[in-house]
Amino acid sequence: MVKILHAADFHLDSPFAGLTSEQARARRREGRENIARLANYANAGHVDLVLLAGDLFDSGEIYRQTAETLAKALGTVEGRVFIAPGNHDYWDEKGPYAQVNWPENVHIFKSDALEAVELPELNCVVHGAAFTAPECTDNLFGGFRAEEDGRIHIMVLHGDLDGNAHRYNSFSKAEVAESGLDYLALGHVHAFSGINRLWRTTWAYPGCPEGRGFDECGRRGILVGTVDKGEADVHFVSFARRKYEIRTVDVTGREALEALETQLPPGGTAADLYRVVFTGETAAGVDLEAVRAVAAERFYHLELRDETRLTRDLWQRAGEESLTGLFLRGLLRRREAAADEAERLRIDRAARFGLAALEKREL
Repeated sequence: MVKILHAADFHLDSPFAGLTSEQARARRREGRENIARLANYANAGHVDLVLLAGDLFDSGEIYRQTAETLAKALGTVEGRVFIAPGNHDYWDEKGPYAQVNWPENVHIFKSDALEAVELPELNCVVHGAAFTAPECTDNLFGGFRAEEDGRIHIMVLHGDLDGNAHRYNSFSKAEVAESGLDYLALGHVHAFSGINRLWRTTWAYPGCPEGRGFDECGRRGILVGTVDKGEADVHFVSFARRKYEIRTVDVTGREALEALETQLPPGGTAADLYRVVFTGETAAGVDLEAVRAVAAERFYHLELRDETRLTRDLWQRAGEESLTGLFLRGLLRRREAAADEAERLRIDRAARFGLAALEKREL
């Protein structure tokens, strides 16, 4: 049995174009610091193998300091480290991987042909290959079959499992099921795939360990666990220092700030990046600058969007001889008999939802 840590898609030195220049610099610095955090986490958990499945760099145009920081941090890992370069950080003799000296415990796959590294002390073989260009239309998996030799067989690879993007090492689930691998550590997909099994092979994408935009919202992290012959016990560990979140806030019948409060988590948002989309009906829209002036300090970064509609008279069609008129007259009678304002507001909301359904439009 070996203990593994599986991560991918750090995209170090991403531009973070949506942030201020100061925040972008800070986020790139945090990305570099995450490698040291990863190494410390691996050592605290007595991990045997750190499997890094590509796109550690966002491109070949990185700061030299970033590659040096990566090499230094991975050199502190007490176990072995395996890197399978992907389409963003592909292996090139003039690329960032070739510009620094790597410690002995780090193995970088440098060929688009699968290579096997034997680890007799762990009764394990680690297989892997590299992108050698920004695209890889060949199938690097290539009908692989692990030897039936009693050893644990693990592969680390960047690619598109059963995907349509044939530019990025596309291979099939049928090939994985027939591979005889005990664990397949994948990179390329930025969302956690869940822990999956194809015949005897367990496979997963951990997703990116830190979101970089509003297309990468929610919890982000890494995978840790154990692998043995024919079985793997691996789980997701949240690793991100900051989260991206999108909140849709209905301001119908409420002030924008009051409505926003109902959509925020109790644990606080000061470390996170939020996009708030105001919807519903208002008399004159939402004053986004007024909301920003009060709320911005509660977030690391805040984007506001006004997608509200102007309020209309809810009951203007109540006199119609139609299904809509019948529906509204019934609610209007209940509203006139309501005991308090809270009940009237609930009836107003029911009328809005009902009208939206009758008129076949979104609320």
